[in-house]
Amino acid sequence: MKGARIGKDCNIGEHCYVESGVVVGDHVTVKNGVALWEGVTVEDGAFLGPFAVFTNDRRPRSMPGFKTPREEFLPTHVSRGATIGANATIVCGVKIGEWSFVAAGAVVHRDVEPYALVAGNPATRKGYVCRCNRRMTPGKPCACGARYARRSGAIRIVRNPVSGRC
Repeated sequence: MKGARIGKDCNIGEHCYVESGVVVGDHVTVKNGVALWEGVTVEDGAFLGPFAVFTNDRRPRSMPGFKTPREEFLPTHVSRGATIGANATIVCGVKIGEWSFVAAGAVVHRDVEPYALVAGNPATRKGYVCRCNRRMTPGKPCACGARYARRSGAIRIVRNPVSGRC
């Protein structure tokens, strides 16, 4: 819709909807059947799987006098490199951290930390993933050679391999 911003080299599948006010970065993949509502921001390199669902109202009503005013809709932020699996539901007002992975069918109702792998309903952390999309353990090298550690309460890359995608 008018007022939406879509970056360069994006892949937007069939039957997608992008409402005004949505911001989509560069190199983002939006698979079939995804609706992006006002207040959703998707950073560079994110992947939104088929039929992933985003909400924008925690207390929806349709009856006049009971509807949530638009100014109360909560923003949702999908950070750089994050993956949202097929049929996952992202409840408004959350931040999906950099390079995190939301499993297919997960229901996310709170923030997801960077590099976290979350699954289930409600989504809970099951582990961590590297930028190369392999499971990893902070403090141990990933198969690609990258190494991560917990610093200042967050997972951060501490060794980036000379070759490879990370």
